[in-house]
Amino acid sequence: MAREQVLHMNGGVGETSYANNSLQQRKVISEVRPILEENVTKLYSTIFPDCLKVGDLGCSSGPNALLVASEIVNIIHTKACRLNLEPPTFQIFLNDLPGNDFNTLFKLLPDFYTRLEEEKGSEFGTCSIAGLPGSFYGRLFPPNSMHFFHSSYSIHWLSQPPKGLAGGEVVPLNKENIYFTKRSQPEVYNAYFEQFQQDFQLFLRLRYKELVPFGGMVLTFLGRIENEEFVTPWELIGEALNDMVSKGFIDEENLETFNMPYYGATIKEVKKVIEAEGSFTLQKLESFKLDWDACIKETDKSSLDNQGRAAIISTVIRAVSEPILASHFGEQVMDDLFFRFKEKILDRMMKTMKLEHIHLVISLTKNG
Repeated sequence: MAREQVLHMNGGVGETSYANNSLQQRKVISEVRPILEENVTKLYSTIFPDCLKVGDLGCSSGPNALLVASEIVNIIHTKACRLNLEPPTFQIFLNDLPGNDFNTLFKLLPDFYTRLEEEKGSEFGTCSIAGLPGSFYGRLFPPNSMHFFHSSYSIHWLSQPPKGLAGGEVVPLNKENIYFTKRSQPEVYNAYFEQFQQDFQLFLRLRYKELVPFGGMVLTFLGRIENEEFVTPWELIGEALNDMVSKGFIDEENLETFNMPYYGATIKEVKKVIEAEGSFTLQKLESFKLDWDACIKETDKSSLDNQGRAAIISTVIRAVSEPILASHFGEQVMDDLFFRFKEKILDRMMKTMKLEHIHLVISLTKNG
């Protein structure tokens, strides 16, 4: 099945849906808000558009997809009022791959529009929101038509798994893994980094064509700290899949031919690609950490033991990764896989290992 059809979060509003398992992503958006405000305010103060056109790339589904739209409207509306200017109208495009659950997202729009009118008053200009299915590794908008791009929790997804890791080799380079780990051969890391370089350069080149001069971008995605020990969910899911191979629940060949289309870059790697591509001025490039259990409500943490915390973390990762894993290994093994994944998380917790997600946030301005 084509990657565009299966690389999406779990839809709907069920127990394992992304809509009900994206609290951590919401916290990340709040963490990044000062950088978003700085970039958007500078953009508005430079261009003063009558209609501000925004693309939220990799929006996914659920309430988080409209959170950034609401933040941008609030930032610009406040700035315009302080300058005694009439606020611009807004045209916001929510972009994701065609398999994304846009229907659940669109059902949130009536309440979103009602809330805007209540907060801003009847004299507030229009805010139009539209869905735009398509890969951000391809052209999405006409040349010089957009003012600002935002993306959160998306750029770490590659256009495809790195080539040369599975298929054609006598012994696959990434045998027994679905992502690179600290024990992987250098060739595995090199293949992943090369794919990231190609994809991120292409992403920057495409957005440069679509943005107006001095247009802006704020991108937040998962990364890693150079030379720091790390454990990723994909490493533990890989271990769980190996256990299932040993029990005969999954064919070994299925595991050997699967690699996650994902890459957690370092600050140094990201900066290298931006400078080499040359189309943008780097305003900010920062990193911050959140524990894996940042996906749990603060009010619930004190009442949960490690077993309960591991179960929630497992469900959150399932909401993100189940479609692409199920398309390769089969839906019938998903319950077993994520139960084993939960046990792997619990084991790390009992060993008091630090489980953290590294986030990179980048603020860019298009060179004029």
